[in-house]
Amino acid sequence: MKTKDIAALFGLAALWGASFLFMRIASPAIGPFLTTQGRVTIAAIALLIYIIIIKKSTEWRQRWKQYLIIGALNAAIPFTLISTASLHLNASIMAIINSMTPLFTALIVWLWLKEKLGVRKWIGIMVGIIGVLFLVGWSPISFTPEVIIAIILCILSTVFYGIGGVYAKKAFNGVQPLLVAFGQQIGASFLLIPFTLFHLPTSASTITPTVVWSVVCLALLCTAIGYLLYFYLITSVGPTKALSVTFLVPLFGMIWGVVFLNEQINIGMIAGLMVILISIFLISDIRINAKSSHKKMGDT
Repeated sequence: MKTKDIAALFGLAALWGASFLFMRIASPAIGPFLTTQGRVTIAAIALLIYIIIIKKSTEWRQRWKQYLIIGALNAAIPFTLISTASLHLNASIMAIINSMTPLFTALIVWLWLKEKLGVRKWIGIMVGIIGVLFLVGWSPISFTPEVIIAIILCILSTVFYGIGGVYAKKAFNGVQPLLVAFGQQIGASFLLIPFTLFHLPTSASTITPTVVWSVVCLALLCTAIGYLLYFYLITSVGPTKALSVTFLVPLFGMIWGVVFLNEQINIGMIAGLMVILISIFLISDIRINAKSSHKKMGDT
């Protein structure tokens, strides 16, 4: 990859890794629904402005139903699940669990599209499960019922990412990724409004400048700019190399958690991360020094 592509890859990983930090700050203060509402709404507005600047059509009239569906599957539901999990999990653990998305995408493709999984992928899935057991069993957090539910919610979010990715592959074939990103955020924004209205903060004192800036950064940096970088990488280096961001996101998630939230990292978390990354390597059909590229299943 060229220097600018490597810079874009690390920039994207840093931004997506920071999303767990911002959710960990905002969600306990203003709630998961308002955090997610702010994220998708501000991101949708930013992407709409960009679309207008480059003189593209949003294709809202033709695709509003698909936008609502992808908005639910790939944004509203998983973003809210992760924001809810952030009430009890630290940013580092959430980032590691979120890296399991390719694992569940492979399973969804197998169940939904009836595509066969080779021995390599099945081994990868088993290794991924072992990685989660390492992570959960040796993490430094106390396993209260709330924490266990939070872990389940975080894992469930990756399932929805997998479903959303497969749906996007079927429903948006040939559609510009930028439009899918905008449609996803605006669809999620509309769907979340009634839920957000019933879960507003009871006190305005919780809406501090730090919380506001966390939501704004989550929307503009991690979501709007993050998607633009991701689409640039897909166009510039292809989906397989762009997928390598999956290996870097949990690393940055852990770094930001330690630097800004004073989170603890232990050997169990590192072991779990390494095992999960091995499973992603196996599932994603990434081969060292491969001359031919491979397709990524369920791009989101």
